[in-house]
This record gives sequence, C-alpha cells and structure tokens, in this order.
Amino acid sequence: MNATPYPTLFSPMRIGPKVARNRTWMSAHATLLVKDHVFTDEHVAYYAERAKHGVAVITMECMAVHETSLPYRGKALSYDPRMVPQYRKIADAVHEHGALLLAQPWHRGRETNSVASGHPVWAPSAVPCAVYREMPHVMTVQDIDAIREGYRLSARHARDGGLDGVEVHSMAHGYLLNQFLSPATNHRNDAFGGSLENRLRLVMEIIQATREECGSDMIVGVRINSDDGHEGGLRPDDWAEIAGRMTASGLIDYVSCSHGTYLNRMLIYPTSPESHGFQMAATRKVKQAVDRPVVGVGRIVTPAEAEKHLANGDCDFVAMARALIADPEWVAKAQRAEAEDIRPCVGANWCMSSIFAQAPIACIHNPAAGQERELGAGTLKRADRAKKVAVVGGGPGGMRAALTARQRGHDVTLFERGHELGGQVRLWSRAPSRTELAGVADWLEGQIVKAGVQIRTQTIATEEMLLADGYESIVVATGSKGLRHGWTPLRPEKWNDAPVPGTDQPHVISYMEALRERIAPGQRALIYDGLGGRQAVVTAEYLASQGAQVEFVTWLGQPAPDLAASRDWGKTYGMLKRMGMRFATDLELVAIEGSTVRLRDVYTKEDVVREGIDTVVLALGAEAQDGLFHALAPRRAQGLDLRLIGDALAPRRADSAIKEGEAAGRAI
Repeated sequence: MNATPYPTLFSPMRIGPKVARNRTWMSAHATLLVKDHVFTDEHVAYYAERAKHGVAVITMECMAVHETSLPYRGKALSYDPRMVPQYRKIADAVHEHGALLLAQPWHRGRETNSVASGHPVWAPSAVPCAVYREMPHVMTVQDIDAIREGYRLSARHARDGGLDGVEVHSMAHGYLLNQFLSPATNHRNDAFGGSLENRLRLVMEIIQATREECGSDMIVGVRINSDDGHEGGLRPDDWAEIAGRMTASGLIDYVSCSHGTYLNRMLIYPTSPESHGFQMAATRKVKQAVDRPVVGVGRIVTPAEAEKHLANGDCDFVAMARALIADPEWVAKAQRAEAEDIRPCVGANWCMSSIFAQAPIACIHNPAAGQERELGAGTLKRADRAKKVAVVGGGPGGMRAALTARQRGHDVTLFERGHELGGQVRLWSRAPSRTELAGVADWLEGQIVKAGVQIRTQTIATEEMLLADGYESIVVATGSKGLRHGWTPLRPEKWNDAPVPGTDQPHVISYMEALRERIAPGQRALIYDGLGGRQAVVTAEYLASQGAQVEFVTWLGQPAPDLAASRDWGKTYGMLKRMGMRFATDLELVAIEGSTVRLRDVYTKEDVVREGIDTVVLALGAEAQDGLFHALAPRRAQGLDLRLIGDALAPRRADSAIKEGEAAGRAI
C-alpha cells in the first residue's frame, strides 16, 4: 500500500486512557433527530455512518444538564436516565467500527429564552443575550448546586451507557460556563465572581464532579473558546491561561477549542467565504499553554488543510462537523488518497437553516444527511434490468438523478441546453462571497463523468428526439425562469394579470438574467426584492462587484430576512453596506418609466421616486419550465417512465432538487 499523503492526519494518538486511531474528530452539532428528549435509532445510524468510514472520535450533540436549558423541544436531556439505553445502542454501533464516543453535557445560560422550557432563563448575572434578549434570572447558590448536580448525573449516565468519555461543554460559544468565566457577563460579587479564580470556580467543580463519576478509565475533556471575539470578552491570551489552569489540575485529558458567542455567531459556524482554518492562530496559543492534546476547528474542509494544521503544530486533532455532514466518507476517501472524490462542504449553512426550521439535520448536497438508514452508503442497489435513461437538464437535480441512475447500472444520457453544467448554482457562484458554492456543481460533474454518464451540452432535448431515440425513462429537470411581472406576494390577484407598467422594457431584467450578464462599471442599478431570501443579495453583491452603484429595495421590513436561518444575515448585510450599497424597505414597486422607478410606501401609501436608474433587477421568484414534461405526459399510458424534479416541479432550493434527483435515480 502506498504511503498516505497525510501522515500526521492518519497517525494514532492517546487521549488519556484511550487511543484514537487517527487525528479526525467529529465535533458536536445539533441534529433534531431527538424524540421526546432522548436519542433515537436515527442517531445510531447517523453516528455509525461516520465511524464506519474512519472518524476516530465522535462527540455527540450537546445535551441539556437542566430543564432551564431547553431552546426547543428537539433537545436531548443528559440528566435523564432514559438516555442510558440509547447511549448503549449508539456506543455498540460506533465501537463496532473502532471509533471513540463522547457525551457533551451543556447549558445555554442566557443564550436562549423561556418559550420552550417554561422556566426563566438562568445566568450568573442579569445580562440579556443579544439574540434572545430575555432578561435572565440571576442564579442563586442553590441554582449553581443544581447545575453542578446536572453535570454529575450526566457523567454518570455516560458511564452507565458505555461511552468512552465526557466533553464538558458551556465554556465555548457564550454558553453558561462561558458566562461565568467572562467578566463581560459575570458581574457577581460572591465566590463565583470577581477574580479569575472565582469565575473559574464552578467550572472546576463541574470538572471535578465529572472526573469522580467517570473514573480514571474514561476520557474527560473540555470544550472552550480560544477567542470570544468581542470587546470585553475573553481573548486568546485569557483562554490560554484558563486552559493552563484547567489542565494543571490533572483532571482533564484534552482541550477542544472553538470561537465566538451569540454576539457574533459567524465565528461559531461561519458561512463562505470565511477563510479556512481561521481559528487556528488562537488555538495554537492554547496548545502552547497546555500539556494535553488540543482539538482545533474552523472551516477545515480538505485533508490537505487538516494535515497542514496538524503538521504545523496548531492542534493535535482536527474536528469537523459540516464537512462530515457533507460527506460521511471524508476520512476513508482521504485515507485512500481520493480527496478529489470528497463531497465538499461549501459553507452554505443549509444544515443550520434546516435546524432553524425545526427539521432534522440536512445538507445542501448530501441527500443522505439525517437519513442514513434509508439513503446512506450501501443502501443503493443495482437495478434488476439496465434501462436507457435520459435526464434533461444539467443543474444539480439533473446531475444527481443521472449519477444515481448510473450507479444503479442504467445507461444514462444527460442533456443540457447551455454550454456548462450546474444550473443556478453556477450563476450564484459568480458572486464573490459564494464562489465555494460552485463546489456543488463541480463535485457532481466530476462524479457523473467518472461514473460514465453520457453528457450532451448545448443540446435541446425535444419530445420527438427523446421518443425517437427510444428512452425508457426520462427525468425532466429543466429548471425555472426568473419572473419579471413586478408583483410581490402583496398582490396575489395580479400575478396572472397585466404586469407592473414598464417591466417589459429592455433594461428591466430578472435576477437570473442579471447573474448571466456583465454590467458596465458605474451604472446605477436598482434591485427589487420580493422574496426575502438569498437570490436578491447574491445578485446585488454580483452587480456591486462589477462596479455598479446598487440600491436594494424591498417591500419587506428588512432586507433578506430569511438569512436569519443560516445565521449570516448580519455578515451579509454588513458586507453589502461596506460595498457602498443603499437599502430601502417597506416599498412596493408601482411603475418603471424609462430610468425612473416609482415606488409606494406599503404603510403610508406615500409615493417614492428613484431617477437615473440604468438597470432594474427583479427578484420575484421563478416560473417552472415544465413544458417538456407535459408534452411527454400522454406517453405514460404507453409505458414511458416519466419524472419531474427540481425547479421544473416547483422552483425552490438546490437541496430540494438534489433530493428529488436522488429519489428519481433510485426509483428507476
């Protein structure tokens, strides 16, 4: 066997009483696979899938140590004895594949609200969270005792459940123990406030209780920040000192570092284009202060990046969450020197958006994420008989359908009317902050080429051609076309009526058309957003990057509110403001008269005018291009297997198209 190109990544390392087979670590993240506050069989499959493909250590998602830490109903309770048998199931499945498994008890403190729990928010001091803004109850000594006992019970249940260890959380991300540690949020004047020794007191008592329950044959680690990332918070030197004090106690076996609090959540789970490995400089400071293994994170996506940070001494283990959501086989592919086949994390944060919607964990282009039992590795079976299959449309949905059908043994031809594959994903990746999104299209294109799908670009697949060529199954993935009628959801009765006056002029285009064109520098562009999603901000960024002077106008109360789900609204809004963009809200489009755009305030009905506009871009949604499907539909009676997917079915998101492509490919 050839030597691995990643020798440090694939070297074993001791963590206290256990040995990890390599330096990869799956860090904790919410899944919403929880039912009735305990883990499920879906968790068993989720974690086993990553263990089976080589991950060395898995920290399961954080679990509440007390009833006051319940941000939503889909949260597991580590203090609940019902967790013990579920731990055993997961541990058996993970240990079968040689990975280590850890629990992560945690408390949110002020970074939640009382809606789901019905209990007041607890915190060391009455300082509300910048996101939830609910005034906390100042914890009493009795409350502190209850939290310590919750951590103790959590450790006991981890031991009874056959886990390998416990990662004490809440020191990172501004959670409860971080709130005790930070002078920004701890204003107490008792034994738990003031000096660092006092602010560290509860943390050390919890670590002591955890070690007492775990004993010497289990791993005990901590999850901390290496930088809070805000004024008045704990910075890298502070965290290095804290980590040094914790490890000097002899009670912990490793330190896992992260960044950020809810004052800047993009330091916790940043979207593209955050630089990969952005946390490592601060993590290295912590490593230099301790004599235990240090785990590092921070948008580490490729094996080469992981090897670089390990070899440079930035950390001893590389932890990943989103990269392993995107591709559970990441480690195995890296070990086989097949890094080009790793499905990349593109920083889209669809995993976060899914959780925000109270749906189980998902990925923008891994349809199996959270559905490993149904769609995971090894579940795709060869077809009983190879068929001649046509897939029409080379966007992400069409490519996924072609790939899956080909993997089942079918003879597949993919037709694309344009000169390149990728659909809207390619268009969106033209915006500077979204270039990584092209990884979705690049990976799928590479996989269909490797699988042997026949690709015919710049080809319009007609009903007559497809029938004449004898295709037995046809998947229609012909996408959608941007709307230009000018109406928003405020005027549902107008959508099939006459368009807003002036929207038929040549300088009025849809957002899809705007992304396909180059705009002359210096032009004044007005983008009108009727959706509140990412379409308009991506287009606005692209236009501004081309040198246009852009104003962003919407009928909504704020620009692009849907970006709250992916947690990057503030990051994106700030980026656009720094590009010189102007914003106007609460305005309905009334008419376009040459270079004059007439708007009306949604609430006051006052008219507002913008003059001297060279280009008007409308982000109003899209219309399914399903004509080919309906032309072929009568042939179903003669036995034609016909399927409609993606935007051609209903214009939505890339993840929907890819899931439907996977389902279509499996069904043929």
